[in-house]
Amino acid sequence: MKSVAIVIFPGVQALDVAGPLDVFAEANRFIAEGSGYHIVTLSSAPYPVNASNGMPLGAHFDLDSAAAQFDIVLVPGGPELPYSPPDPNLTVWLHKATALAGRYGSICTGAFILGHAGLLDGRQATTHWSHAGELAEQFPKALVEPDRIYVRDGSLMTSAGVTAGIDMALALVTEDHGAAIALKVAKRLLVVAQRQGGQSQFSPYLNAPSDDTSPVAKIQRYVLEHIGEAFSVERLAEVVAMSPRTFARVFAREAGVTPAEFVLRARIDAARSLLEGSEMAIKAVAWHCGFGSASRMRVIFSQRLGVTPTQYRERFQQG
Repeated sequence: MKSVAIVIFPGVQALDVAGPLDVFAEANRFIAEGSGYHIVTLSSAPYPVNASNGMPLGAHFDLDSAAAQFDIVLVPGGPELPYSPPDPNLTVWLHKATALAGRYGSICTGAFILGHAGLLDGRQATTHWSHAGELAEQFPKALVEPDRIYVRDGSLMTSAGVTAGIDMALALVTEDHGAAIALKVAKRLLVVAQRQGGQSQFSPYLNAPSDDTSPVAKIQRYVLEHIGEAFSVERLAEVVAMSPRTFARVFAREAGVTPAEFVLRARIDAARSLLEGSEMAIKAVAWHCGFGSASRMRVIFSQRLGVTPTQYRERFQQG
């Protein structure tokens, strides 16, 4: 029997807790009695605590009365964790518990709690794509992988946003009891046993510039309005009345990418929008967004998003 501890705290994301809990609970249905998971929740504050959605959550134990050792320790996320100071009691407890645990990790922004405890130093880790930059900035010794659904680095496992905790828990079940059991659990929960692609398929490539009058903003509007056309540095420089050399330097400094990379990202985002919200044929989407051919768009989607245009449409199409 493997013991699993999931820590809860005020403002925790309820699904970060419930998703992995349900994976381990469902796994117990397919595993011989006495060989599955003994699951407990631990609270870092007097309970019940309110989750971020307002749901009150109880716990089996508080940190002071919890057992000293667990086989698996998981820390869920919460919307405010990237901006919150560390909880000293939780940090101290994690230092002790993770040193004894066979495996430990975080779901979503729970990685920030691990970071405050010094548990990400020198280790590969991930979190929700929208907070990956903040995680890397706050904990520069961590090796942040922003596009991964979950990352395993020795005994440490970290996962991306919310439902990725289910992916990580399924991976743990696979390690313990094999792929067949994990697949049975996935079927019960109506999720895939192993997701294809990374977080890029869920996040926009282009962010709106903070200054709507900047050269970057003007170029973004121009490119999106003419997305099916060919672009060169010379053509884009004319739009903002700069020399090509000055434009390329200024654009790369302000946008953080080259003009060519910017155009490619714009084409990808435009294609994603059409794949999600229209019935336009794949070949037509590729032509409309300036890829030139469906085969080239397929290669770029596979390289950048980890899925083909057809797979992307099947996963995200509206209606």
